[in-house]
Amino acid sequence: MGDFEAFMRDSQMRIEHALDGYLPNGAARPERLHEAMRYSVMDGGKRVRPMLVYAAGRAVNAPNHLLDAPACAIEMVHVYSLIHDDLPAMDNDDLRRGRPTCHKAYDDATAILAGDALQPLAFDVIANESRLGHATRLKIIQTLAMASGSLGMAGGQAIDLEAETRTLTLQQLEEMHARKTGALIHAAIQTGALCNPDVSEEELAGLEIYGKCIGLAFQIQDDILDEIGDTEKLGKPQGSDRQNGKSTFVSLCGLETSKKRKKQLLEKAVSALDTLQHDTSPLIELGRYIVQRDC
Repeated sequence: MGDFEAFMRDSQMRIEHALDGYLPNGAARPERLHEAMRYSVMDGGKRVRPMLVYAAGRAVNAPNHLLDAPACAIEMVHVYSLIHDDLPAMDNDDLRRGRPTCHKAYDDATAILAGDALQPLAFDVIANESRLGHATRLKIIQTLAMASGSLGMAGGQAIDLEAETRTLTLQQLEEMHARKTGALIHAAIQTGALCNPDVSEEELAGLEIYGKCIGLAFQIQDDILDEIGDTEKLGKPQGSDRQNGKSTFVSLCGLETSKKRKKQLLEKAVSALDTLQHDTSPLIELGRYIVQRDC
């Protein structure tokens, strides 16, 4: 566990430093927009998705210095999605990670623009990382674009909005979360692996299974925490999904079945890593962290 804690600490230090360098200076015009971007990104999040980039890179022996740009790009897209999800027209949340959401700290229009600016910045970060090579940059951009669009996060959010007036089946719920939550988690793992241009199809296939399983397990744990978590630790009101009548794994399957399902997904994810020849311990421990976290 000590090695994993060191990996987490080192990865979080790398990503914080890299994000700070890529983000516009808050004093540069337009100041309010740049401040809002930095407010939302540099907010002390757990950085699970960037850590997955670093862990997947280690599993295929990709050097850390090539992983910084993809890790930052993944986090920027993630934060842009959170800013927009929190807006009154979407989930209408006042708190994110224990402090006011971007539209509460600034205003709706500035929050929209902050999200709008972070998304293209993510692709700019990848496009300008010449050390990755043309072919690798193109593959990463394609992976991130697919995870962000109508077949990924945006599509998942659209399905989520449609579901506010009806109860989803379990299959529909899994499809929604495979897009809304799972797509970017899967993309983080794939982009980390793509940073080694010699990664094999067998390795990518194993990581794809891992990513899909962990992405779904992540959302199941979110649903469990919404039901039994602590508001202070969560940084948002506990029980908000239930109060809003949303379909969740807990509401459809019950608490114990949901816990069993996430455990099965973790076991399948870990087994899929047998195809990799390098150090997969960070991926294994990150999977455990995701399904056992309390916030």
